[in-house]
Amino acid sequence: MSIAKNLIEIKSQLLENVTLVAVSKTKPVSELMEAYEAGQRVFGENKIQEMTSKFEEMPKDIQWHMIGHIQSNKVKYMAPFVSLIHAVDSLKLLKEINKQALKNNRVISCLLQVKIADEESKFGLSEDDVLQLLVSEEFNSLQNIKIEGLMGMATFTNDEAQLIQEFQKLNTLYATLKNKYNLSTLSMGMSGDYPIAISNGSNMVRVGSAIFGKRNYSI
Repeated sequence: MSIAKNLIEIKSQLLENVTLVAVSKTKPVSELMEAYEAGQRVFGENKIQEMTSKFEEMPKDIQWHMIGHIQSNKVKYMAPFVSLIHAVDSLKLLKEINKQALKNNRVISCLLQVKIADEESKFGLSEDDVLQLLVSEEFNSLQNIKIEGLMGMATFTNDEAQLIQEFQKLNTLYATLKNKYNLSTLSMGMSGDYPIAISNGSNMVRVGSAIFGKRNYSI
């Protein structure tokens, strides 16, 4: 099945309020352009250098989302153009994003990554970490970032009950914070579990292999 047909099939399953992030890491510009020509405008990358290179080559109406774990010293390279940074898991990183956003006269949107998976390899803040961060003076002094919402990655499992439990946990936290902090995005769900994530409150899904096919190697 072609990239365009994959996109049509996936979008037919999404609720109207759900944003589809096409996870294009490791994929060549030619394949991204197939998705672009089929109407896709939001792409997710997990390496800043790769995203920057694609940004320079591709049309400028694309929204670029950084979905990978970020090294603070690389933030400066994406600060001029990135639309949303998904995996923010520390005050230190927020300070660097704020610093680079200020240099570029921008306000950069971010999602706080919450650890919901039962896996040591997953990054993220605890619920208490999130609550403490949002009320801290240091955080509230940052004027060039905007916390748009929360994101989380569920355990890599076929146990649907466990996935539902993890997604519901993050949805509950999001509901608690949404009005107080003017949040609008709950990012949960990838190629293998996005229908379950959507049914449990997600309004942004990150889908890669279901659009572009299997990758030659995993990152």
